[in-house]
Amino acid sequence: MYVITVDFLIKPEAIEHFMPLMRGNATASLEREPGCIRFDVCVSTDDPCRVFLYEVYRRKEDFDLHLTSEHFIGFNAVSASLVVSKAVRSFWQADA
Repeated sequence: MYVITVDFLIKPEAIEHFMPLMRGNATASLEREPGCIRFDVCVSTDDPCRVFLYEVYRRKEDFDLHLTSEHFIGFNAVSASLVVSKAVRSFWQADA
């Protein structure tokens, strides 16, 4: 499995606008992308402006397709001005 994590810091005045956009992107990814098998949206217990994503794809190629999807491109364009920082990391799931 190919795992993506994203750590966002959202502008405080923008969090109420950002979260529905983020949830919409997650839902669309799960519903429209067969290679996306998990897409969790998490909010820090210490800072409601810190949003963490945990995404699991069958293969790296499935994530690459996600980046070209209409819902991701739209989300990314609209949310860019709401974000203070964004750190994306990728992982391979280790066999147990």
